[in-house]
Amino acid sequence: MKNIVFEEVSSENIELCRDLCNELMLFQKEKAIYHKENFDTMNFDTRMKLSFNNALEKQVIIAKSDNEPVGYIFSTIDEIKPEERNYFPDWAPKEKNSIGFYPEWVELPQKIGCLNNLYIKEKHRGLKIGDTLFEKSIEWFQSFKYLKLLFVYISNGNKEALDFYLNRGFTYSHDVFGKFITAAYRS
Repeated sequence: MKNIVFEEVSSENIELCRDLCNELMLFQKEKAIYHKENFDTMNFDTRMKLSFNNALEKQVIIAKSDNEPVGYIFSTIDEIKPEERNYFPDWAPKEKNSIGFYPEWVELPQKIGCLNNLYIKEKHRGLKIGDTLFEKSIEWFQSFKYLKLLFVYISNGNKEALDFYLNRGFTYSHDVFGKFITAAYRS
């Protein structure tokens, strides 16, 4: 990881992630098998910035090469109430009988961690930047002793990302919004 610097991003400079987040949304759309059109309304403002501003706790770490952002990880902790179990955001497909973010086995209310985004620019993949960002996020989550459950939501068609998380202690949970997203958890 020659010349890669990792730094935490604060509220004042969250805009550093705008282009990376928008690239991630396009990448997810390219990989998608189901509901590709739903990615058209997903971008930095509708996904990351909104979640960042509303989160109980949040962390963003950015990876830079020669002072250029080349990757990031965005993690949150939120208090999830029972009435939020089947919440469908505006960008989510409205599939009949589909499950939302939290399946019935999850006891609510509860504070739950969410690894929201992990993205590395293509030319910087394979350099273990994702591993380092992931480890930093897990360390942050572990600093909250009350946190018992962590979810990650992987866009459909992104088998590599799903395998990444499954190989790091996550377990498949359920399909979200009619297979638009795959949920995995770690307790």
